[in-house]
Amino acid sequence: MKKDRGFATKSIHTGQEPDPLTGAVTVPIYATSTYVQEEIGKHKGYEYARVSNPTRTRLEQNLAALEGGSSSHVFASGMAAINAMCTMLKAGDHLICSHNVYGGVPRLFDQILSNYGLEFTYVDTSEIGAVDRAIKRNTKIAYVETPTNPLMTLSDIAAISRICRRRGVELVVDNTFLSPYFQQPIRLGADMVIHSTTKFLNGHSDGLGGVVVCTKAEQAEKLAFIQKSAGAILSPFECWLVLRGVKTLSVRMQQHDRNGRAVAAFLNKHKKVKKVYYPGLPDHPQHQLAKQQMTGFGSMITFETGSLKNANKMLRKLRVCTLGESLGGVETLISHPATMTHAALGEKGRKAIGITDGMVRISVGIEDVEDLFEDLDQGLAAI
Repeated sequence: MKKDRGFATKSIHTGQEPDPLTGAVTVPIYATSTYVQEEIGKHKGYEYARVSNPTRTRLEQNLAALEGGSSSHVFASGMAAINAMCTMLKAGDHLICSHNVYGGVPRLFDQILSNYGLEFTYVDTSEIGAVDRAIKRNTKIAYVETPTNPLMTLSDIAAISRICRRRGVELVVDNTFLSPYFQQPIRLGADMVIHSTTKFLNGHSDGLGGVVVCTKAEQAEKLAFIQKSAGAILSPFECWLVLRGVKTLSVRMQQHDRNGRAVAAFLNKHKKVKKVYYPGLPDHPQHQLAKQQMTGFGSMITFETGSLKNANKMLRKLRVCTLGESLGGVETLISHPATMTHAALGEKGRKAIGITDGMVRISVGIEDVEDLFEDLDQGLAAI
């Protein structure tokens, strides 16, 4: 039996084989909208760029291999990927969602998709029983984000998958925060995995995209049809950016993790920080689960400054950390969930899940960690 290649090897080589026409080591950007056909019904596997593109094919092969899926389908953004997943449903179907997810998800579900007859229920998926109790006769999907954004709460993927299989529900996991390097939801029983490729997969803050990784032929067939029909596809150039980024995913994630652990420990001891949310800390309530289902703790950290005023004082002083939305880049990105990623939830919605105005979320980059300590320390000194 052929031995499965290691993660780093797959990142660099699967779907990234040299171009057969020229021998180019890097996958070419096929910037074409259409393809020549020799005669009616006879072509080389490609007809029109909305349907398929060779650069896109290579990326989809690569991401499916990294997540251990049978196929993957890339879209113009992470939200477009989530929307495509929901488009597989029909009016009257019910979806269970983690109650603490990226704010754009409930905005899509409640303000757009609910208008088309889809039903949504939000539960604390860290409580296994809550998932089981929320399943109804018309429930088709349980959508879990773990760790959650921004509270870094974990859900037990394997336990939830067992419930879903018993109840005939598909489990979809957003794996953006950890990447397939640190967490493999399909191996733990998930039916589909979603990423914003904008984040760690791309890794350089220069490309927008999303992916749905499948495990079943019927899922792949539906998603390919959605790509063709709705057209929210990833461009050849954006596909190339992710292919380039994924080649260094293994080494980047190792450094992200080293820096993340160090910064979390630094913040946890800092007298101006009231609380740190990071699964790698021994006092995190799900630290044992983190060690069980993750191979690293990653670089996403949320910490409490005490108030909006304090958060703003600190953020204005930072010089190495970059204040802005998004995450997963080589540079350290820092954001304010209440006014950025979760503003759409409103004050009442944020309070219900525990997001305060004093919370700051940091995506620790791969800079020299001592420079991050110094920058955070002088920022916190403003409080």
